[in-house]
Amino acid sequence: MLACRMEITHPPVANILTRSSGFLRTVCSHSLQPYRGCPLGSSLCGQGCYVRHSPWVTRGRAWGSFLEVRDQAAESYLATVARERAWARRARGSFAIFMASATEPFPAAERRFGVSRRVLEAMLEEPPDLLIVQTHSADVVRQLELLLRLQARCRLRVHLSIETDRERLPGLPPPASPVRARFAAAEELHRRGLEVVITVSPILPIADPPAFFALIARCASAVVLDHYIGGDGTPDGRRTLATPLPGAMAALEPESVQLDYRDRMAEVAARFLPGKVGINVDGFAGRYLGATGGARSRDET
Repeated sequence: MLACRMEITHPPVANILTRSSGFLRTVCSHSLQPYRGCPLGSSLCGQGCYVRHSPWVTRGRAWGSFLEVRDQAAESYLATVARERAWARRARGSFAIFMASATEPFPAAERRFGVSRRVLEAMLEEPPDLLIVQTHSADVVRQLELLLRLQARCRLRVHLSIETDRERLPGLPPPASPVRARFAAAEELHRRGLEVVITVSPILPIADPPAFFALIARCASAVVLDHYIGGDGTPDGRRTLATPLPGAMAALEPESVQLDYRDRMAEVAARFLPGKVGINVDGFAGRYLGATGGARSRDET
């Protein structure tokens, strides 16, 4: 699907559960990365991905050119879950896991290696209090039956990123997972009773906002909107400004590179999902704007 040559390695894993800090501090107690690196880095979503700017992750490698397969992730989870659960409930009030904040948990390679699936199976044995599954891929639907079993053991939200209703942005690579395929996956997950949240992150120019958010309302229980300004780890979006993404956005919709574009789209979204629109970190944490303004908590983590 992607032209970039992929370097695949299998490093050992010491501790798959990372105690959250920074952006995720109020979202969850832990993050969990089944892989390090991301094959989707060479696709559209990789253009605005904040992880591409992390020297600790990339170690000088081009984003989208490498994938570290963390084969022992499930075993590491089971070995450390009792300790980390106790810490989380004591220090954060709840054992909440965000899977995954720095990689795609369901890349094409997952069909071969099955790391994320084995982690989810391990969670059936030792479930967290809350699991947030964040993905850009329609392949999440391949884990539907397993996710349904997990939902019976813990609170569960599936966050599926759909940044725009456009299949292409001129001058940029296509998405790794087509928009129509992700909507179809969201519809199937929602139809089967899973809690689906569409994350419009980072928000890209939307061709038909009312139709876009009406479609989201039919296949999800909530929507999250985030902009690269403040969403890429810098207050002014300077990391993303160094990439081709803002130029491509401005060519389609000049106002989309301003933060108030997100807020205007949130007003449209609220017409279709009243009380179920989240902004930036509050949205990822399940804290949504009320129908009359302000934030209300959906899940305390």
